[in-house]
Amino acid sequence: MISMRKVVMTLCLVGVSMVAFAQPEVWKTLEKPLNFLLANDLGRNGYYDQKPIAELMGNLAEEVGIECVVAAGDVHHFEGVRSVNDPLWTTNYELIYKHPELMLPWYAILGNHEYRGNTQAPIDYTQVSARWNMPDRYYTKVVENDGVTVRLVMIDTSPLMDKYREDTEKYPDACKQDINKQLAWMDSVLTSAKEDWVLVVGHHPIYAETSKEDSERLDLQKRVDTILRKHANVDMYLCGHIHNFQHIRVPGSHLDYVVNTSGSLSRKVKPIEGTQFCSSETGFSLITADKQVLNLHLINKDGKVLYTVKRTK
Repeated sequence: MISMRKVVMTLCLVGVSMVAFAQPEVWKTLEKPLNFLLANDLGRNGYYDQKPIAELMGNLAEEVGIECVVAAGDVHHFEGVRSVNDPLWTTNYELIYKHPELMLPWYAILGNHEYRGNTQAPIDYTQVSARWNMPDRYYTKVVENDGVTVRLVMIDTSPLMDKYREDTEKYPDACKQDINKQLAWMDSVLTSAKEDWVLVVGHHPIYAETSKEDSERLDLQKRVDTILRKHANVDMYLCGHIHNFQHIRVPGSHLDYVVNTSGSLSRKVKPIEGTQFCSSETGFSLITADKQVLNLHLINKDGKVLYTVKRTK
């Protein structure tokens, strides 16, 4: 008999599609009343897979009517941006995600690479761009269409980890942030959230297979996950940072923990305890929702749905 671990390992190593297709007419079947994209770890001046994935995102949006794009950090590699006038805004973002169907709201958060630069600049760029939205380092936004609502709780994860707070040379702004204030805010927002679906979005994973220091996940498990588990209305924790797809379920937690892959350059991955699926392919995710079902489709650079995370009422 083949073990489940062996099956998951096979999926991780070869990227086997659970539902494999790239035809626009099939994309259309994924559409629900409320739809949006999730992308992160993007900005490499169009190199690697960034340009074709950006075009694919726009092509998919021609078939599936999306409301917005959620950008879960590291839009700018490698040293963030210096100001709202930094040329990287053009070469990493504006001239890459130029498809007409991507000219709609982008809701962004800071990643660790933004923390290497001027962290205020991505916030201030909200006043420059017609589509870039980042009102603060952490904030909440309700996306709604046809009576279906999704609350996005956008958090700032770099300051929540001691690793970044202690490295004042590389990440000078991390130690200046009031983490207790952010955590109390998150708890308050989740307590009052009444939307159909609640998604918490951060840049760093809480649970994942990665060569990154264990302290990153341990700090978020202690500071963030303890709050998330208190709130039965939270459906998923979404993140990026480690450049691959992962879906993890943890005993004792009601959440789905999803790592969204890089939109430019990916890294290898293997399963760990709790892994439901993983893949080292580049791509992005499509989230679709109605009142009863929320689907998160993991899509590779060829437009194939590799796997779907499903939540039901």
